[in-house]
Amino acid sequence: MADILSLKESVLVYLDRSGGLEKLTEDCKPFNDPQQTEAVYRFCIGVNPSDLIEVDPELGDCVLGDPLRATSLFQSVCFLAIKTLSLVEKIHTESQVNVILKLTHLPPFPEYELDLCSFPRGYGPMRPVSMEGLVIAMTRVTKYTQGARFLCIDDDCPCSTGFHHIRVHAPGATETATVRNSFSCMLCGSPLKEDVKFRVLGDKQLVELIHVKALDGLCAHQQSSLRYQSVTLFLRDELCNSMKIGRLYRVLGIPAHVHQWPGITWSVEANSIQPWELEYPHKVNTSFQELLKATASSPWRFSAIVAHGFGSAVAPPGLYSTLKLCLLLSLMQTRENTIDKFHNLDLLVVTTDTLILDRLMTYSLSLAGRGVRHQASGEMFASLSRDEHGTGTANIHAGSALLATGGICMLGDLGCYKKDRLDAIQSVLESSTLSVFIPGKKYGEDADQQLTFPVQCSFWGLTDSTDASRRFGRADNAVLGTAEIGPVSIQLADAFGLVIQCRDVVGEHALLAQTVHTLQQAVQPGKPLYSSCWEFSTQDYKELVAHAQSLQVELSPGAEKIIHGYYMASRRIRTQSHGVKMSVASVKLLISLTEAHCKLCLRTRALEEDAVIAVLLCENSVTLKHGASALVIPPDAVFPCDLGDVDGLHRRDVTLDELHQNILRFIFAYAPGAATYIQEE
Repeated sequence: MADILSLKESVLVYLDRSGGLEKLTEDCKPFNDPQQTEAVYRFCIGVNPSDLIEVDPELGDCVLGDPLRATSLFQSVCFLAIKTLSLVEKIHTESQVNVILKLTHLPPFPEYELDLCSFPRGYGPMRPVSMEGLVIAMTRVTKYTQGARFLCIDDDCPCSTGFHHIRVHAPGATETATVRNSFSCMLCGSPLKEDVKFRVLGDKQLVELIHVKALDGLCAHQQSSLRYQSVTLFLRDELCNSMKIGRLYRVLGIPAHVHQWPGITWSVEANSIQPWELEYPHKVNTSFQELLKATASSPWRFSAIVAHGFGSAVAPPGLYSTLKLCLLLSLMQTRENTIDKFHNLDLLVVTTDTLILDRLMTYSLSLAGRGVRHQASGEMFASLSRDEHGTGTANIHAGSALLATGGICMLGDLGCYKKDRLDAIQSVLESSTLSVFIPGKKYGEDADQQLTFPVQCSFWGLTDSTDASRRFGRADNAVLGTAEIGPVSIQLADAFGLVIQCRDVVGEHALLAQTVHTLQQAVQPGKPLYSSCWEFSTQDYKELVAHAQSLQVELSPGAEKIIHGYYMASRRIRTQSHGVKMSVASVKLLISLTEAHCKLCLRTRALEEDAVIAVLLCENSVTLKHGASALVIPPDAVFPCDLGDVDGLHRRDVTLDELHQNILRFIFAYAPGAATYIQEE
């Protein structure tokens, strides 16, 4: 008894020092509303284990080792404080005070960490644990019983009135543990009957959490025999709707075994939730640093050399350089759990060789912090099932797009998709959201419901242009300059934003180079295929991408003028000549490309030269879809010549300088008011 009194005294000291008593006073004020009469009054108390251990080590050990006992101690002290200070007159018994201890953190020891890779087995101590994982499914918010009042049916028993029998929810308990008809009076043994008008309801939501490494099974580049088991979290009251599908979180919770005859399920009652981000140890390789110094005289050379040698495990250097650059730029704009607005960079590749480019995109997917390759047999957006934990509500499962949040969702060849699926992709690309329809009758609700989820990932798609005219009936009088894009409509191509045409510029030479490359890899695996002073491994590229993604970019006035001027001029000239209206999405695309190229060059301030690359890529893309405009540029403007030597790099710089001047003249001629911010050079 003395030990219990000592612990309660320590609880009071901690509440006084931490400001808990002041918060308790404020929390009691809403309960004094005369129209509000409940059986149970809920109070959340923040507990810092480190501070608590300094006050009383035994009490700290109790909170970390036996949370139910610790909750009882805090409940007793809070009830005493409420009655002593006359905070809530409607509270008559200690059992009416429902205390929830909210832990700020746990000690950084293995005993308090639950690794979702090694799922626990058997019974263990019911103490708080910490876990990190990815949300793959969640239910709608439903109701549960926080507390209920029961009265003895014997009128002569003192328990037939008052608040002697109160049931409150405990971690891991089912609804029948709180409310059922088989309770007996502790005083006389007579059956108890619930006073329904005093029942207190709260919000409940179920979430499935899985280790982030489970996503490796969805990437085509990794094959693993490991299987991962998800864990079910119970979110209650203020924690509901605090988690989003596809996001990473660190959760503190109390494990519990839920008995639902004839089975037992293992779940976790969430206590606190914090957004979490994977830490990637990244540094720029020494070779990249030396290359950056060697190319400091030109704002274009570093990114050119990086793209030139990228993906050498799949395609030889110099082949598909524009696509390689665009893949790197798209990777620059991905970051897990980004708080800032997600500047997605969607790519649609038009080609006659889908096999090699599919491999190149798959290789690039391995460099993303999170990359998901959509399988035709899987769900792309979201699917529904009935919850198996007794609520009967709809359980929403994430598809490939939601699982790829903050990363890349690779769609593969769009020729494999039916029209309805292509229409759904177009809708998601245009709105960056997806809608899930939940029929009410099927999932125990009176009315149907439609939920909307943000889609924050970049999409990569392929389309085969081989013999597209014959198969899909392209009109003979198509606009000059447009490309055959197979089964993809112009509207879907517009939704993708950036369209890249990979053509065999050098014909048989390109085919021979790819053939020799593939044969050498087969005969001499692992051996360097090309003698170059700048050779980088896949790990080097992965570290470069991880570092560049974290850079914060600021647009210079020169870059802003190029972007704004090109948009205004292009919108005016294309509306007049082709009847094509450039949407505001074009500005977002230009900004995203400019920022991405700046990051790839390891800079934090975007220059005019970065905006020039963005304009050239964007103009090529629009030309493929709608034909050429007054700004006439070559099809491969970003890589106009071979970069095998220093002379090639110099010729490229000269060509890009000329194109830079052409862009300025185009803006000056067609953008209203261009003369106020651009000097003709």
